[in-house]
Amino acid sequence: QVQLAESGGGLVQAGGSLRLSCAASRRTFSTYTMGWFRQAPGKEREFVAAIRWSGVNIWYADSVKGRFTISRDNAKNTVFLQMNSLRPEDTAVYYCAAPRNPYYSGRYYDPNDYGYWGQGTQVTVSS
Repeated sequence: QVQLAESGGGLVQAGGSLRLSCAASRRTFSTYTMGWFRQAPGKEREFVAAIRWSGVNIWYADSVKGRFTISRDNAKNTVFLQMNSLRPEDTAVYYCAAPRNPYYSGRYYDPNDYGYWGQGTQVTVSS
């Protein structure tokens, strides 16, 4: 079992920044690919960013590329999402997620490939 807890969401004006954190309970955190997803009202959950367990491989959705940065601190069992130049369309509940197994190298963009989810944190960007 992997328990995940997001924090850092809030209300920000367009053009502002927020930094989300996701703390994982498992001591083998360093062996898990980690992903960030978001879900806006009335929309499906969508991929935002993912980082492989080593931190070497990183992927972003086209909509956030150049504005968001995913990183991880394996010593602290934490993954981060730095969000800059925020836009109203970034408004959503943001979730961190981990796959069911360590050393996962599958479809990092597919929420169905993730078995563990945090409770989510609300990000609201005002225009």
